[in-house]
Amino acid sequence: MNRSSIPATLIPGDGIGPEVVEATVQVLDALGAPFEWDVQQAGMAGVAATGDPLPDATLNSIRERKLALKGPLTTPVGGGFRSANVRLREAFQLFANVRPVRTLVPGRFENIDLVLVRENLSGFYVAHEHYIAVGSDPKAVAVSTGVNTREGSKRIARFAFEYALKHGRKKITVVHKANVLKLLTGIFLEAAREVAKEYEGRVEMDDMIVDACAMQLVLNPWRFDMLLCTNLFGDILSDQLAGLVGGLGMAPGSNFGTDAAIFEAVHGSAPDIAGKGIANPISLMLASAMMLDHVGLGDLAERLRTGIDTTLNVDNVRTGDLKGSATTREFAAAVSRRVAA
Repeated sequence: MNRSSIPATLIPGDGIGPEVVEATVQVLDALGAPFEWDVQQAGMAGVAATGDPLPDATLNSIRERKLALKGPLTTPVGGGFRSANVRLREAFQLFANVRPVRTLVPGRFENIDLVLVRENLSGFYVAHEHYIAVGSDPKAVAVSTGVNTREGSKRIARFAFEYALKHGRKKITVVHKANVLKLLTGIFLEAAREVAKEYEGRVEMDDMIVDACAMQLVLNPWRFDMLLCTNLFGDILSDQLAGLVGGLGMAPGSNFGTDAAIFEAVHGSAPDIAGKGIANPISLMLASAMMLDHVGLGDLAERLRTGIDTTLNVDNVRTGDLKGSATTREFAAAVSRRVAA
């Protein structure tokens, strides 16, 4: 098998998903078509095809290829359907979520370059929930139990420190609420401190309570380099980071497990603009650059990132959300010309 045919699963997704996936594949083709795609469905498209938002064929494709690029998915309302995204994390034990953000166009915050690493399987997202009846009200009290393990906390901490070394990052800030959630997030902080000792002199570590971190991300985001977060706090702060650089359309996401990696646009399916050809495909394009890095094609990843930067800031080709007039296809064509040059 040659360099241009790495097997991977491609999930177009819902809403604007097929449009941004088409744009991203076009740009990857201009780079030399490094992936051989097996197209599968999930979300509402999966329900329409098989009655399941995460069909067996999709799961089997990812199991075989261990690599996937995914557009945004919609979770059906009602019918007992669980989030396909959460099911994917569980099925492939995707314990690490990585969300890098950097300034691409001039805006409120300049020179932003941050990476958030989120533990992806534990915390309150385990969704151990139940009601307690009081009197005649069977749902008078709602209870949710979070779970963090020492081993899982050490695993995500070690992942973050190794990421820092690989990507030239100097400091990791562990985000927690150990002043109140003393056990649930205290064990996460303790585990991170334990792992940090293995990297002394190479990567610095400090920690910050989550509410103080949220404030500092607005007041002085440049004080941070990497953030290491529990599941819930990472879910919230990763969107805040995206807001620093223009929104979710400008931020990629990736999920790593022992045996699989899934790369994704982090925004929603935006059904209100689906089919209009105006969606911004940058999030998924940048996710595909992370995918190229993951499979050892860093040269192509850098060409792609440079092509996006040049298209935005030299050619001044931008979609409407960036105060431009380009359609999704026009933007993809402009980036394709740059990466093929």
